[in-house]
Amino acid sequence: MAEAPTTTRSAAAAAIPAPSAPPALRNPRSGAGAGRMRALDGLRILAALMVCLYHFAGKDGPVAQSWGQSPGQMFPTLSQAAVYGCLGVQFFFVISGFVICMSSWGRSLGDFFRSRVARLYPAYWAAIILVTAAAIVLPVVVKPLRPDELLLNLTMLQQPMGADRVLGVCWTLWVELRFYVLFALFVVWRGVTYRRVVAFCCLWTFAGVLARVAQTPLTDELVMRDHAPYFIGGLALYLIHRYGSDLLLWGIVVMSFLLGQRYSVTALWHPGMDGDFHRSPYVIQLIVAAAFLSVAAVALGWLRWANWRWLTVAGALTYPFYLVHEHLGWFAIRVLHRGWGLPPIPTLLGAVGSLLILAWLIHRYVEKPVGPRLKRAMTTQSARLHAALRMGE
Repeated sequence: MAEAPTTTRSAAAAAIPAPSAPPALRNPRSGAGAGRMRALDGLRILAALMVCLYHFAGKDGPVAQSWGQSPGQMFPTLSQAAVYGCLGVQFFFVISGFVICMSSWGRSLGDFFRSRVARLYPAYWAAIILVTAAAIVLPVVVKPLRPDELLLNLTMLQQPMGADRVLGVCWTLWVELRFYVLFALFVVWRGVTYRRVVAFCCLWTFAGVLARVAQTPLTDELVMRDHAPYFIGGLALYLIHRYGSDLLLWGIVVMSFLLGQRYSVTALWHPGMDGDFHRSPYVIQLIVAAAFLSVAAVALGWLRWANWRWLTVAGALTYPFYLVHEHLGWFAIRVLHRGWGLPPIPTLLGAVGSLLILAWLIHRYVEKPVGPRLKRAMTTQSARLHAALRMGE
């Protein structure tokens, strides 16, 4: 008698159709994540060239000393576009959110950590050595750092430690490192899934807004309130690529763009800007929109036609080129323009071309041999450690 109600309820429950899964929770779209998306490589090299143009023709300071005068006067037309090149960093952050979400899927926390170390550090160490050597040879452009600061730079943690930087662009690497740590602790550690990535995006967005209210250095460093929207937008765009369009995901992307464009305008523009270099807030907004739209086009498959093999090579050169272009570019400009007397445009092209060649050499002779060996060594040692721990237990 006591079992009859249970059987009746079970039969009734079986008669009720189960709710269908939300679109984003169904199986990944066919081909999602398969193969290399060369359009992303094209966007990466475009972003790197934007930043390079900014450092060579869109600002004063050491680059003006290398040219012998302000780039704004030397390139009156080009500098008006170059001044917006710093927004290439926003492109990088959106792409990074997309790529990290894609590459971490199905990986353990250890695999994620080892892949990031093997990817970032070999070229970074090579760039540190090259820029330091150039600073010793020609200290009039960039002065070499003290040994303690130089050694600290090898860790990639010099910025929070308050030391000077060998590479001017490595402030963005500190931003990237914090993104990796946050994503690893809150998503990768338990396994990357749709629900965890969405929850992470929503909570990080809310934490960034609260951090702006708190306005304390610690919360700003932890939450990265000013840079978080770009990473979050990239994460959501990868989910769109993997699972298909979803109102929730597009809402995250739109929210990220709205917050990101506000940060970019307030950081890069203020009323009354004048002089050789000034920016329009409307152009800043358009470039930020272009960063989101271009990665969205990749996510939706609209750029599958951009499948040229040279884009893979260009993508491989992006990271080493980005690391060395600023300071070594100033050295090249000083030598080519003021030493050899080349005109400005040939000097600019020669500097960029020589740095691309150097980036290929770093990729070919440092990244390709050292990165995989470093990763294999860390994997082998990790397996030995786990085996020893199991035997001990």
